[in-house]
Amino acid sequence: MKQSKFRDLIEVLAVSTKLGLSSFGGPIAHLGYFHNEYIQRRKWMDERSYADLVALCQFLPGPASSQVGIGIGMIRAGWLGGLTAWLGFTLPSVIALVLFAFLMQGFAIGDAGWIHGLKIVAVAIVAQAIIGMGQKLAPDRSRATIAVLTASAVLMWESAFSQVSVIALAGAAGVILYRKISLPEAVSLSVSISRLSGIVCLLLFFVLLIALPLITPLVDAAPLALFDSFYRAGSLVFGGGHVVLPLLEKEVVAAGWISSSDFLAGYVGAMISGWQGALVATTAIFLPAFLLIAGALPFWNTLRQHAKVQGALLGINAAVVGILIAALYNPIWTTTILSPTDFVLASVLFVMLVFWKLPPWIVVIVGAIGGMVFM
Repeated sequence: MKQSKFRDLIEVLAVSTKLGLSSFGGPIAHLGYFHNEYIQRRKWMDERSYADLVALCQFLPGPASSQVGIGIGMIRAGWLGGLTAWLGFTLPSVIALVLFAFLMQGFAIGDAGWIHGLKIVAVAIVAQAIIGMGQKLAPDRSRATIAVLTASAVLMWESAFSQVSVIALAGAAGVILYRKISLPEAVSLSVSISRLSGIVCLLLFFVLLIALPLITPLVDAAPLALFDSFYRAGSLVFGGGHVVLPLLEKEVVAAGWISSSDFLAGYVGAMISGWQGALVATTAIFLPAFLLIAGALPFWNTLRQHAKVQGALLGINAAVVGILIAALYNPIWTTTILSPTDFVLASVLFVMLVFWKLPPWIVVIVGAIGGMVFM
């Protein structure tokens, strides 16, 4: 491996691990953390390319924030960069969840003051991301309207496919509204994955999705059954954890692998089959995201240069801002800002980020301390 590629991999691992250790608040909050670290601080991608990548991942099935992180890693350092970005961002959470499942079932850690403070940090991070992305992706009357209508629809129509539906409608609106507008050429993304490799990844995604349910009943192997359940959950979900959880509960509780109370208490794979189960479950639920983004990226440069696709992306990117606005309200705001003190702390953290421009790790520490002091 060339020294420059090795250096890029080490950089991807270091930055993604830092994000994995400091990002709180769920998938939408993660997009805010990514935007702050990868785009604003390190300039790994331009604003439009990041917005286009987020739009692509919002449209694909699977966990969007994980796909965005994998995509950035692939663009930065190829196949290994995508894998490294995923490992760095995901492993801290996996290790923490497995430890909590084994050691902390009797403790009400979710009620800890510092945890609540970290949730308030997420409010400030997402609000900062909305302002930054909104100024660039919804700067005019038409796109601001698309953003507000999207936020309204997502909040009023809560279903697994509401986000996909409004994104599709926003894309259609963008094609109509911006069909005569001359747009600057999009910056070409450096993707080292060949189109043949992309096709293989897409084929593998569908082969596993179809074949696993057929093979699993014929083979008496608990790890394969666990892999099948988690792979299907990761393949068929649009949105975040609030969407995938009902799918997983239907798979593992109905099958008798785990009780309903244990399902809510800890990391499911670890509760079912120890650390081996955790490894199988983690691999299976994220593999679809990896295959889909690896399959789509080799074709993305060509597609996003097309005039109609560019118009659609203008509408879709505005819709992404609307989805962020909706998520800021529910579930982030509604489950976090529960008192005037919470609002004051969130306001202070927001000012620290946006106007004082302090490093996010300082804001995280202040938020955790504030949660312990005031809760």
